[in-house]
Amino acid sequence: MLRRHAKIIRLIETVGEVSGRKKLQKMVYIAKHLDMDFDERFEFHMYGPYSEELTLRVDELCNMGLLDEQVETKGAIHMYRYTLNDTGRDFLRFHEVDFGLGEQAIRRMNEENSRFLELVSTILYFNHLPYEEMKAKIFTFKSKQRYTEEEIQKGLAFIEELRELTKAGHTPLI
Repeated sequence: MLRRHAKIIRLIETVGEVSGRKKLQKMVYIAKHLDMDFDERFEFHMYGPYSEELTLRVDELCNMGLLDEQVETKGAIHMYRYTLNDTGRDFLRFHEVDFGLGEQAIRRMNEENSRFLELVSTILYFNHLPYEEMKAKIFTFKSKQRYTEEEIQKGLAFIEELRELTKAGHTPLI
């Protein structure tokens, strides 16, 4: 059971901080599609793929004192920031999690904003469809985001970039 929690802690340790619940959801979903070892089940919701299991695990980690959650309020918007604390670091010493080359992809994902990761995760959710059908689904289900075909192309290129980062033999740029 706690191994699943350790994977979330390790992801956050890898990047230092994740800004936003939605961003964390999308990072785990994308990482799962890159064959990283995440077990959470996802369903399609308002902001794309969403996992109630992941939400509950993050809440448990915060309640157990293994993750710090800071809330910033800007008007009616609440922004959550997740960071690892010393107790969480100690916990990881007893639960080895190694994403291998996936760590590079996790760091790269964290460089992007949640709107873009929402698009990328939605592309992956509909990746079993032909391109035109996938694009139509994005334009329909994500009409409020007003994604363009250029952004979809950028999202597809980003997925390929992440796949390259997770391949053996890739030399990271320093």
